[in-house]
Amino acid sequence: MIGAELLSGTSLLVGWLIYLPVLAWALLRSPWVELFSDTRRQHLLFGTVFALFLLWLMRRDFDTGVSYHFIGMTVVTLLLDWPLAIVGGLVAQIGLALLGRQDWVALGVNGSLLILLPVLVTECCALLVERAQPRNPFVYIFCSGFFAAALAALLCLLATLGLLWVDGVFAMPEWLEDFVGYLWLIIFPEAFINGMLVSALV
Repeated sequence: MIGAELLSGTSLLVGWLIYLPVLAWALLRSPWVELFSDTRRQHLLFGTVFALFLLWLMRRDFDTGVSYHFIGMTVVTLLLDWPLAIVGGLVAQIGLALLGRQDWVALGVNGSLLILLPVLVTECCALLVERAQPRNPFVYIFCSGFFAAALAALLCLLATLGLLWVDGVFAMPEWLEDFVGYLWLIIFPEAFINGMLVSALV
């Protein structure tokens, strides 16, 4: 998660221009009739959003204005489908902002990086698995859960670093080439948590 002070006005604007149309599309595509008529789906949505909110609360805040936390959007997308996953991510974001743990101005950028990008990766992986129709459930667990979460974490990290580098406000460390070794410390736990939850749910 990125603080607003590390982003230029252009990046904040572009973040909102990406986030708001997709969010509006997700709101239009969400199954509101089924949701309001089925209490089980309501409990699933509220419980998932609450779990996502707690997961995002468990984070490491650095003095530079950058925060690290697990994403968890892969299992949320597989549980709720992409429209409700995006809406649920927004509700969790608003909860963090109300607690002062996220900047309101940076909701667009953080939502694009930490919600839209993981949801897109998960949906693509799930569609590929569905098209292949594997007979082994472990293929679904690995490709849609473990691999999708790992790829989403990698792309989120690279996109965040790229955005900070383009803005030039954030002072990049001199040992950036050594940073590649630390990628596994971020990618593998994200993949393990999502893969474990998908395995349990399956």
